[in-house]
Amino acid sequence: MSNLLTIVWDWDPTFIMVGELDIRWYGLMWAVGILLAERVISHICKHEGLPQSTVESAFIWIVLGTFIGARVGHCLFYEPETYLPEPWRIITDIRDGGMASHGATIGILLGIWIFVRRNHLPFVWGIDRIGIVAPLAGAIIRFGNLFNSEIVGKPSDLPWAFQFVRHDAPRAFVEYGGDVPASLLAEIPARHPAQLYEALCYLATFALLMWMYYKRDLGRRRPGLLFGVAMIGIFLTRFFIEFLKERQVEFEEAMTLDMGQWLSLPFILLGIVMIVRAMRRPVVGNLDAVVEYANSCYAAENKAKENKAKRDAKRRK
Repeated sequence: MSNLLTIVWDWDPTFIMVGELDIRWYGLMWAVGILLAERVISHICKHEGLPQSTVESAFIWIVLGTFIGARVGHCLFYEPETYLPEPWRIITDIRDGGMASHGATIGILLGIWIFVRRNHLPFVWGIDRIGIVAPLAGAIIRFGNLFNSEIVGKPSDLPWAFQFVRHDAPRAFVEYGGDVPASLLAEIPARHPAQLYEALCYLATFALLMWMYYKRDLGRRRPGLLFGVAMIGIFLTRFFIEFLKERQVEFEEAMTLDMGQWLSLPFILLGIVMIVRAMRRPVVGNLDAVVEYANSCYAAENKAKENKAKRDAKRRK
């Protein structure tokens, strides 16, 4: 059913052509999101008196973790039947698309772990700071999904619903050179702009985290709290908005919850655990105490690993 108040969306996903290479809005949004995140992290490090080299090291490891995790995550979570038999296609087919936020999160955590170990910083410090900027980058990337006319919502008669011409009538768009006649346009369903819903929720989460860090000093006083709030803000949002989205892959049609929702649950639980742990512990007065606490955790973990290794060695004898 056509709604006169809907927004007709037929945005060209190509930002610019460089010879035969098309630079897409989606890729541009990834770049903008990462650069904005880097700027915020740089300001945070400067605010805490850390050298610029710290920012540069963090940027390298986090970007690597983001891209590798997002790409591998998509291939394993959504298309394993395609990529497991031919794993080299994870790289060779990258321009065909396919990036997963859950995989990106795992990759980021691994990147942070490497970064903090190399720079003698506590892991909780790293995840709290990256937790602040993750919703910002996620919001920008969702705008990239909008430009690609992908991750669309279910049909809706709301006045802000979008008619995704390139998604629902791609052949007609090509046939009419982008000027789809009104008679055909009326048959294109109006849909929830799920990408915008997520982007706005992520931006609200980012604003909340910035307030918590700069106005309430909770990055210093409550280690782990910012990361927990980020996980809830990102993945609880994702969980509920998935109900308004069309299923992305065929195998999800038979599922009560889709893959994105199932993958979100562990991160939601992680967020709850981090918030509870942060609120139960005494308020930390300064960053040195955070470092000392984190180092004690590492020492305990290393001791546990050593004891396990000794037990395993005895069993082998």
